[in-house]
Amino acid sequence: MDNHNLKLMYDKYVKYLFITCAGLMAVIIFSIIFFVGKQGLLTFTEVSPFEFFSSAKWYPWEHQFGAFSFIFGSVVVTLLAIVFGAPLGLTGAVFMAKIAPKWLRDLMRPATDLYVAIPSVVYGYLGLMLLVPFLRDFFQVNTGFGLMAAAMILAIMILPTIISICEDAIRAVPKPLEEASLALGATRWQTLWKVVIPAALPGILTAIILAMARAIGETMAVQMLIGNTPVVATTLFTPTSTLTSNIVVEMGNTPFGSAWGNSLFLMALVLLVISLGMILLIRKIGARRLA
Repeated sequence: MDNHNLKLMYDKYVKYLFITCAGLMAVIIFSIIFFVGKQGLLTFTEVSPFEFFSSAKWYPWEHQFGAFSFIFGSVVVTLLAIVFGAPLGLTGAVFMAKIAPKWLRDLMRPATDLYVAIPSVVYGYLGLMLLVPFLRDFFQVNTGFGLMAAAMILAIMILPTIISICEDAIRAVPKPLEEASLALGATRWQTLWKVVIPAALPGILTAIILAMARAIGETMAVQMLIGNTPVVATTLFTPTSTLTSNIVVEMGNTPFGSAWGNSLFLMALVLLVISLGMILLIRKIGARRLA
Protein backbone atom coordinates (compact mmCIF):
# COMPACT_ATOMS: atom_id res chain seq x y z
CA MET A 1 0.00 0.00 0.00
CA ASP A 2 1.46 3.32 -1.09
CA ASN A 3 1.72 6.44 1.00
CA HIS A 4 -1.28 8.10 -0.67
CA ASN A 5 -3.61 5.20 0.16
CA LEU A 6 -2.38 5.18 3.75
CA LYS A 7 -3.26 8.87 4.09
CA LEU A 8 -6.72 8.24 2.63
CA MET A 9 -7.31 5.35 5.04
CA TYR A 10 -6.05 7.46 7.95
CA ASP A 11 -8.41 10.31 7.03
CA LYS A 12 -11.29 7.85 6.74
CA TYR A 13 -10.68 6.36 10.20
CA VAL A 14 -10.23 9.79 11.78
CA LYS A 15 -13.51 10.91 10.22
CA TYR A 16 -15.30 7.86 11.67
CA LEU A 17 -13.70 8.50 15.04
CA PHE A 18 -15.00 12.07 15.17
CA ILE A 19 -18.46 10.95 14.05
CA THR A 20 -18.49 8.26 16.74
CA CYS A 21 -17.44 10.72 19.46
CA ALA A 22 -20.06 13.24 18.36
CA GLY A 23 -22.73 10.56 18.30
CA LEU A 24 -21.71 9.32 21.74
CA MET A 25 -21.90 12.84 23.15
CA ALA A 26 -25.36 13.31 21.64
CA VAL A 27 -26.56 10.00 23.10
CA ILE A 28 -25.25 10.91 26.57
CA ILE A 29 -26.85 14.38 26.50
CA PHE A 30 -30.22 13.15 25.28
CA SER A 31 -30.14 10.24 27.74
CA ILE A 32 -29.67 12.65 30.63
CA ILE A 33 -32.46 14.91 29.37
CA PHE A 34 -34.74 11.89 28.84
CA PHE A 35 -34.06 10.46 32.30
CA VAL A 36 -34.51 13.78 34.11
CA GLY A 37 -37.62 14.58 32.07
CA LYS A 38 -39.16 11.14 32.57
CA GLN A 39 -38.64 11.17 36.34
CA GLY A 40 -39.70 14.79 36.66
CA LEU A 41 -42.93 14.42 34.70
CA LEU A 42 -43.93 11.52 36.97
CA THR A 43 -44.56 14.22 39.58
CA PHE A 44 -47.77 15.14 37.78
CA THR A 45 -49.24 11.72 38.56
CA GLU A 46 -49.59 12.88 42.18
CA VAL A 47 -49.29 16.67 42.00
CA SER A 48 -51.17 18.98 39.64
CA PRO A 49 -49.10 21.21 37.33
CA PHE A 50 -51.01 24.25 38.60
CA GLU A 51 -50.01 23.53 42.19
CA PHE A 52 -46.38 22.88 41.32
CA PHE A 53 -45.85 26.04 39.26
CA SER A 54 -48.14 28.51 41.03
CA SER A 55 -48.01 27.56 44.69
CA ALA A 56 -45.23 28.60 47.07
CA LYS A 57 -46.23 26.00 49.67
CA TRP A 58 -43.35 23.54 49.81
CA TYR A 59 -44.20 21.09 52.58
CA PRO A 60 -43.27 17.62 51.28
CA TRP A 61 -44.20 15.92 54.56
CA GLU A 62 -47.75 17.25 54.02
CA HIS A 63 -47.70 16.30 50.32
CA GLN A 64 -47.56 19.94 49.18
CA PHE A 65 -45.05 20.53 46.37
CA GLY A 66 -45.33 24.15 45.28
CA ALA A 67 -42.08 25.22 43.60
CA PHE A 68 -42.94 28.80 42.64
CA SER A 69 -40.63 30.30 45.28
CA PHE A 70 -37.65 28.31 43.95
CA ILE A 71 -38.35 29.25 40.32
CA PHE A 72 -38.80 32.90 41.27
CA GLY A 73 -35.58 32.90 43.30
CA SER A 74 -33.54 31.33 40.49
CA VAL A 75 -34.76 33.80 37.86
CA VAL A 76 -34.38 36.89 40.05
CA VAL A 77 -30.92 36.05 41.40
CA THR A 78 -29.68 35.32 37.86
CA LEU A 79 -31.04 38.58 36.46
CA LEU A 80 -29.59 40.54 39.38
CA ALA A 81 -26.19 38.92 38.84
CA ILE A 82 -26.28 39.95 35.17
CA VAL A 83 -27.37 43.49 36.08
CA PHE A 84 -24.43 43.78 38.49
CA GLY A 85 -21.85 41.85 36.49
CA ALA A 86 -22.46 42.68 32.82
CA PRO A 87 -21.64 46.43 33.01
CA LEU A 88 -18.52 45.74 35.08
CA GLY A 89 -17.40 42.94 32.78
CA LEU A 90 -17.98 44.97 29.61
CA THR A 91 -16.16 47.98 31.05
CA GLY A 92 -13.24 45.77 32.05
CA ALA A 93 -13.14 44.22 28.58
CA VAL A 94 -13.08 47.64 26.90
CA PHE A 95 -10.29 48.75 29.22
CA MET A 96 -8.19 45.65 28.55
CA ALA A 97 -8.79 45.66 24.79
CA LYS A 98 -8.49 49.35 23.96
CA ILE A 99 -7.09 51.38 26.85
CA ALA A 100 -4.67 49.40 29.00
CA PRO A 101 -0.99 49.33 27.95
CA LYS A 102 0.38 46.01 26.81
CA TRP A 103 2.28 45.26 30.02
CA LEU A 104 -0.84 45.86 32.12
CA ARG A 105 -3.01 43.81 29.76
CA ASP A 106 -0.54 40.93 29.89
CA LEU A 107 -0.79 41.08 33.68
CA MET A 108 -4.56 41.43 33.93
CA ARG A 109 -5.55 38.68 31.49
CA PRO A 110 -3.96 35.81 33.48
CA ALA A 111 -5.23 37.36 36.72
CA THR A 112 -8.76 37.44 35.28
CA ASP A 113 -8.53 33.86 34.07
CA LEU A 114 -7.36 32.83 37.54
CA TYR A 115 -10.80 33.64 38.93
CA VAL A 116 -12.20 30.69 36.97
CA ALA A 117 -10.01 28.28 38.92
CA ILE A 118 -11.31 29.42 42.31
CA PRO A 119 -13.84 26.86 43.65
CA SER A 120 -17.36 28.16 44.16
CA VAL A 121 -17.26 27.11 47.81
CA VAL A 122 -14.44 29.63 48.34
CA TYR A 123 -16.61 32.40 46.90
CA GLY A 124 -19.44 31.26 49.13
CA TYR A 125 -17.25 31.18 52.23
CA LEU A 126 -15.88 34.67 51.55
CA GLY A 127 -19.41 35.91 51.03
CA LEU A 128 -20.50 34.25 54.25
CA MET A 129 -17.67 35.75 56.28
CA LEU A 130 -17.40 39.21 54.67
CA LEU A 131 -20.36 40.14 52.49
CA VAL A 132 -23.25 38.91 54.64
CA PRO A 133 -22.08 40.76 57.81
CA PHE A 134 -21.44 43.90 55.74
CA LEU A 135 -24.92 43.85 54.20
CA ARG A 136 -26.50 43.15 57.58
CA ASP A 137 -24.78 46.09 59.26
CA PHE A 138 -24.92 48.55 56.35
CA PHE A 139 -28.59 48.07 55.49
CA GLN A 140 -29.68 47.28 59.06
CA VAL A 141 -31.42 44.01 58.17
CA ASN A 142 -31.92 40.89 60.25
CA THR A 143 -29.50 38.42 58.69
CA GLY A 144 -27.91 39.71 55.47
CA PHE A 145 -28.81 36.49 53.66
CA GLY A 146 -30.98 36.68 50.56
CA LEU A 147 -31.05 37.65 46.91
CA MET A 148 -28.63 40.57 47.26
CA ALA A 149 -25.80 38.57 48.81
CA ALA A 150 -26.18 35.67 46.37
CA ALA A 151 -26.43 37.97 43.33
CA MET A 152 -23.36 40.01 44.30
CA ILE A 153 -21.22 36.89 44.66
CA LEU A 154 -22.58 35.47 41.40
CA ALA A 155 -21.74 38.75 39.67
CA ILE A 156 -18.12 38.34 40.76
CA MET A 157 -18.09 34.71 39.64
CA ILE A 158 -19.32 35.47 36.13
CA LEU A 159 -16.91 38.38 35.54
CA PRO A 160 -14.12 36.23 34.01
CA THR A 161 -16.52 34.80 31.44
CA ILE A 162 -17.87 38.20 30.44
CA ILE A 163 -14.48 39.93 30.37
CA SER A 164 -12.70 37.21 28.41
CA ILE A 165 -15.30 36.76 25.67
CA CYS A 166 -16.13 40.47 25.39
CA GLU A 167 -12.45 41.35 25.06
CA ASP A 168 -12.01 38.84 22.24
CA ALA A 169 -15.14 40.18 20.52
CA ILE A 170 -13.93 43.79 20.78
CA ARG A 171 -10.48 42.88 19.45
CA ALA A 172 -12.12 41.12 16.49
CA VAL A 173 -13.73 44.36 15.27
CA PRO A 174 -11.95 45.38 12.04
CA LYS A 175 -9.53 48.28 12.43
CA PRO A 176 -10.85 50.11 9.34
CA LEU A 177 -14.16 50.68 11.15
CA GLU A 178 -12.42 52.51 13.99
CA GLU A 179 -10.18 54.45 11.61
CA ALA A 180 -13.16 55.54 9.51
CA SER A 181 -15.00 56.77 12.59
CA LEU A 182 -11.99 58.75 13.79
CA ALA A 183 -11.45 60.16 10.32
CA LEU A 184 -15.02 61.45 10.28
CA GLY A 185 -14.39 63.46 13.43
CA ALA A 186 -15.62 61.13 16.16
CA THR A 187 -13.73 61.13 19.43
CA ARG A 188 -12.11 58.01 20.83
CA TRP A 189 -14.99 57.45 23.28
CA GLN A 190 -17.63 58.01 20.62
CA THR A 191 -15.87 55.47 18.44
CA LEU A 192 -15.81 52.94 21.27
CA TRP A 193 -19.46 53.25 22.30
CA LYS A 194 -21.06 53.91 18.91
CA VAL A 195 -18.90 51.85 16.55
CA VAL A 196 -16.78 49.23 18.30
CA ILE A 197 -19.28 47.94 20.86
CA PRO A 198 -22.22 47.69 18.40
CA ALA A 199 -19.96 45.83 15.97
CA ALA A 200 -18.91 43.45 18.77
CA LEU A 201 -22.48 42.95 19.99
CA PRO A 202 -22.85 39.29 18.90
CA GLY A 203 -19.79 38.34 20.95
CA ILE A 204 -21.00 40.43 23.89
CA LEU A 205 -24.38 38.66 23.80
CA THR A 206 -22.58 35.32 23.71
CA ALA A 207 -20.70 36.33 26.85
CA ILE A 208 -23.95 37.27 28.58
CA ILE A 209 -25.56 33.97 27.56
CA LEU A 210 -22.68 31.94 28.99
CA ALA A 211 -22.64 34.09 32.13
CA MET A 212 -26.37 33.52 32.65
CA ALA A 213 -25.91 29.78 32.20
CA ARG A 214 -23.15 29.86 34.83
CA ALA A 215 -25.23 31.96 37.21
CA ILE A 216 -28.49 30.03 37.01
CA GLY A 217 -26.70 26.70 37.39
CA GLU A 218 -24.47 27.74 40.29
CA THR A 219 -25.20 25.78 43.44
CA MET A 220 -22.72 25.89 46.30
CA ALA A 221 -22.11 29.65 46.60
CA VAL A 222 -25.81 30.39 46.24
CA GLN A 223 -26.74 27.72 48.75
CA MET A 224 -24.41 29.29 51.32
CA LEU A 225 -25.77 32.84 50.88
CA ILE A 226 -29.40 32.67 49.80
CA GLY A 227 -30.85 31.63 53.16
CA ASN A 228 -32.47 28.34 52.00
CA THR A 229 -36.00 29.24 53.06
CA PRO A 230 -38.88 28.07 50.80
CA VAL A 231 -40.66 31.43 50.64
CA VAL A 232 -41.09 34.02 47.91
CA ALA A 233 -38.67 36.87 48.57
CA THR A 234 -40.43 40.20 49.03
CA THR A 235 -37.19 42.17 49.42
CA LEU A 236 -33.56 41.71 48.35
CA PHE A 237 -32.72 40.74 51.94
CA THR A 238 -35.43 38.15 52.51
CA PRO A 239 -33.95 34.64 52.92
CA THR A 240 -35.27 32.50 50.10
CA SER A 241 -34.13 29.58 47.96
CA THR A 242 -33.45 28.62 44.35
CA LEU A 243 -33.98 25.49 42.29
CA THR A 244 -30.35 24.41 42.58
CA SER A 245 -29.98 25.14 46.28
CA ASN A 246 -33.17 23.26 47.15
CA ILE A 247 -32.14 20.25 45.08
CA VAL A 248 -28.80 20.10 46.90
CA VAL A 249 -30.34 20.53 50.34
CA GLU A 250 -33.04 17.87 49.91
CA MET A 251 -31.74 15.33 47.42
CA GLY A 252 -30.12 13.20 50.14
CA ASN A 253 -33.34 12.94 52.13
CA THR A 254 -35.75 11.80 49.43
CA PRO A 255 -36.45 8.20 48.38
CA PHE A 256 -36.06 7.59 44.66
CA GLY A 257 -39.40 7.30 42.87
CA SER A 258 -41.43 9.14 45.48
CA ALA A 259 -43.40 12.29 44.73
CA TRP A 260 -40.83 14.25 46.70
CA GLY A 261 -37.92 12.79 44.75
CA ASN A 262 -39.67 13.18 41.41
CA SER A 263 -40.44 16.82 42.19
CA LEU A 264 -36.70 17.47 42.57
CA PHE A 265 -36.14 15.93 39.13
CA LEU A 266 -38.90 18.20 37.82
CA MET A 267 -37.05 21.19 39.29
CA ALA A 268 -33.96 20.11 37.35
CA LEU A 269 -36.06 19.90 34.19
CA VAL A 270 -37.50 23.37 34.84
CA LEU A 271 -33.94 24.63 35.26
CA LEU A 272 -33.04 23.29 31.82
CA VAL A 273 -36.11 24.91 30.27
CA ILE A 274 -35.39 28.28 31.92
CA SER A 275 -31.79 28.17 30.68
CA LEU A 276 -32.97 27.43 27.15
CA GLY A 277 -35.58 30.20 27.35
CA MET A 278 -33.00 32.76 28.44
CA ILE A 279 -30.66 31.78 25.61
CA LEU A 280 -33.42 32.04 23.00
CA LEU A 281 -34.58 35.39 24.39
CA ILE A 282 -31.13 36.96 24.24
CA ARG A 283 -30.54 35.58 20.74
CA LYS A 284 -33.84 37.09 19.62
CA ILE A 285 -32.93 40.45 21.11
CA GLY A 286 -29.51 40.29 19.46
CA ALA A 287 -31.00 39.44 16.06
CA ARG A 288 -33.45 42.33 16.33
CA ARG A 289 -30.66 44.70 17.38
CA LEU A 290 -28.50 43.71 14.43
CA ALA A 291 -31.35 43.85 11.91
